[in-house]
Amino acid sequence: MIHLKSVDLKKEKIESLVIPVCEDKNIFEDNIIISLIKEAKKIKEFKGGKDDELVFYNLTEVRAERVIFIGLGKFEKIDIETFRAAAGKAVKESIKKKLSNVLIAVPSAKKINMEMTSLLAAMLEGSYLGNHVFDKYKKEKKHTPVKKINFLVTPEETRKYSRLSSRIKTICQGTILAREWVSTPSNDKRPEHFSRSIVSLARKANLKVTVLGEKELKQKKFGAILAVAAGSESNPRLVVLEHHPKGSKKTVVLVGKGVTFDSGGINLKSSAGLTEMKLDMSGAASVAATLITAAELKSKLRVVGILPIVENMVSGNASRPGDIIKTYDGKTVEIGNTDAEGRLILIDAISYGIKKYKPRILIDMATLTGACIVALGEKIAGTFSFDDKLAEDIILSGQKTHERCWRLPMPEEYKELLKSDFADLNNMSSTHYGGAITAALFLSEFVKDTRWAHIDIAGPAYAKKESAYCGAGGTGFGVRLLCDVLDKL
Repeated sequence: MIHLKSVDLKKEKIESLVIPVCEDKNIFEDNIIISLIKEAKKIKEFKGGKDDELVFYNLTEVRAERVIFIGLGKFEKIDIETFRAAAGKAVKESIKKKLSNVLIAVPSAKKINMEMTSLLAAMLEGSYLGNHVFDKYKKEKKHTPVKKINFLVTPEETRKYSRLSSRIKTICQGTILAREWVSTPSNDKRPEHFSRSIVSLARKANLKVTVLGEKELKQKKFGAILAVAAGSESNPRLVVLEHHPKGSKKTVVLVGKGVTFDSGGINLKSSAGLTEMKLDMSGAASVAATLITAAELKSKLRVVGILPIVENMVSGNASRPGDIIKTYDGKTVEIGNTDAEGRLILIDAISYGIKKYKPRILIDMATLTGACIVALGEKIAGTFSFDDKLAEDIILSGQKTHERCWRLPMPEEYKELLKSDFADLNNMSSTHYGGAITAALFLSEFVKDTRWAHIDIAGPAYAKKESAYCGAGGTGFGVRLLCDVLDKL
């Protein structure tokens, strides 16, 4: 339970009061909080520096069992992410302390030169996302989410921003749903299981659901999806989710890569490379969660999610390097590397989405290339598009949500690297360099004249260790980003 709340600090009993503190500037208007901060800064060990923390117990000024001060650092360096992270950190620390009720003081928007809507949204996001614990597979549940989290605001702000609180809750629930799908081990989310989970939740959200199984995929000639799935005992699925409100005139198609485990196929990955390959369906998880969220938010856009879901395994039936396949689009592709499988399932899904729905915009999201991690690290997604406006919208949404994206080029001459002597295209570049770019160029051969963007989330889709508002495992990267992009379209 997370709410905006007006509280008389002198009268109402509080288990824990959390106060963010700036190192070199007062950022509150409430006199009681200002007084508490002054007392805190009398302690040598606490100055409000970044990551500083101090706890007072049973102060006489307020009826709080404990007051937790969290340092933000110097004023000139704080931004909206600072407050998102501070709220997340406060909640995570409360979980570790086994607290059940937390009140977080919200600074004055005027004093930090921010819009109150943006400030509250960020702090709400941090608290919702920081309050997530994934312990489904642990017998001993050591950590329990905080039961009640309240944000200290004025009575007027409580009324004014109640709808914002509800919206943020819905979007964060979608993010957490995507996280849990990604963190689930591959033995519990083989294509049939993962598809069933998506379908069940999508129907509860009143989305129109269509599932194409192996038989239908063969009939409709989804040659690329079938080629990737050929080595697995689990049959592939193409799940289509549709949110179609009355009167909607714009159609946006979102495509998400859904490889529930990626062995690399015959081009087998190294032992180290195999360890986290349960994450290779992160794009599908984020797109599915975005569709469910869009439906619950009653988006006025017609939004279609297309999820090719497969397992890339090694067997006597697996596709081989040198095989030539015919795609749904009709183009032929020589398989230069069976570990470049994501782009294969995406092109069939992209072609199907364009042919059936004729979208105004198509965006695909995928953990596509290790090369993108080499280029941008583990915190930033690569964005590729020939459409300047669409690319700019994605990058600005990334800045707002802190699901950061960086636009990379797609030079025409690099297409030469995808030529095949025997087929229309090769799924693998003839050079080891620029792999994220050539993968995007490969996808671009199937988008025709549709406004399109590709987001490579190979880096930020999965976290090896916890951060301020995300535990280790799936991050749910892309849900908040896509929801914000949809708002602009």
